[in-house]
Amino acid sequence: MKGDDRLQEERLSEAMDRYGDAVYRLALCRLQNVQDAEDVYQETFLRLFQENAAGWDEEHQKAWLLRVALNLCRDVGRKRKTRGWVSLEDVAEIPGGKEPPYSELWDAVNRLPEKYRTVFHLHYAEGCKTEDIARILRIPGATVRVRLSRARTILRKELELYDLC
Repeated sequence: MKGDDRLQEERLSEAMDRYGDAVYRLALCRLQNVQDAEDVYQETFLRLFQENAAGWDEEHQKAWLLRVALNLCRDVGRKRKTRGWVSLEDVAEIPGGKEPPYSELWDAVNRLPEKYRTVFHLHYAEGCKTEDIARILRIPGATVRVRLSRARTILRKELELYDLC
């Protein structure tokens, strides 16, 4: 029994090392709130720990984690209606020190509507293929491609306004 627990902990630790950043970035992109993103991160990996994921390959595990994180983000969004929250724009500085490269671009991405922001983040920040994004979001692949195209169009127009394109 102790060996099973240790093996489960090792799998969890490996999954957190491999996909933890992706889960956190997705939650932060979606929620735009550091504390809520941290809560989603913790709850996502708690659910993985409770799940029997012994036979899962890497792609399945990543897709499962991102899907759970998205569902938890929706739950947080529902809770926001009853309590206040602080957006990323109101946060003076995100922990980690210096300003990231392409910060103007990512600031513009954060202003996109949620449905465009999510597919843009999954595709460009996490490197997911459109088919994988479709499976994670449970929408048709064509819808993912349209949302990516519209997000790029919106960003192109916005960045041209600021002479960043």
